[in-house]
Amino acid sequence: METDVDQTTHKGISRFPVPDLNDLPDDIRERIEAVQEKSGFIPNVFLALAHRPDEFRAFFAYHDALMEKPGNLTKAEREMIVVATSSANECQYCVIAHGAILRVRAKNPLIADQVATNYRKADITDRQKAMLDFAMKVSGKAQQVDERDFDALKAHGFSEEDIWDIAGISAFFGMSNRIANVSNMRPNEEFYSFGR
Repeated sequence: METDVDQTTHKGISRFPVPDLNDLPDDIRERIEAVQEKSGFIPNVFLALAHRPDEFRAFFAYHDALMEKPGNLTKAEREMIVVATSSANECQYCVIAHGAILRVRAKNPLIADQVATNYRKADITDRQKAMLDFAMKVSGKAQQVDERDFDALKAHGFSEEDIWDIAGISAFFGMSNRIANVSNMRPNEEFYSFGR
């Protein structure tokens, strides 16, 4: 009997077709090759999403606008949001992949496991816990967000733009988590040892 991972997920990447790198449009292939050169491997999310080139472009344009922009949230804090909300959404790919990035960006081998398991008990600041409280509310109960949430964040020094960033990251990765779960996207083995 054949296993699901071996036969229905195209080499453990996705249950949907995974295109060959050489068959991709030039801009997508070049982006993937640049990531491969930087990290030493191709994260499976790039190959899985390349199945739909227009959506690939839109996904990564919005991803980069949220995750790579300058601002008051550090890159590590942005990754904390991804890890905490992805854990709540039970997204194996994003918890493992972004947990690896969080460990590297925070220069802390323990932080990702703590945030993924229970950020309220993690060794992070009260400000970061308030940030994650809000991100979790956006992820699961955005319809209940009100001025008290904004006031609580402002009390920790977050600006209106910071609050937009927290909400945007939480909401974007809610979508990403759902696509990863539906496609049975599998994390690369390389992620497990990053930053340990």
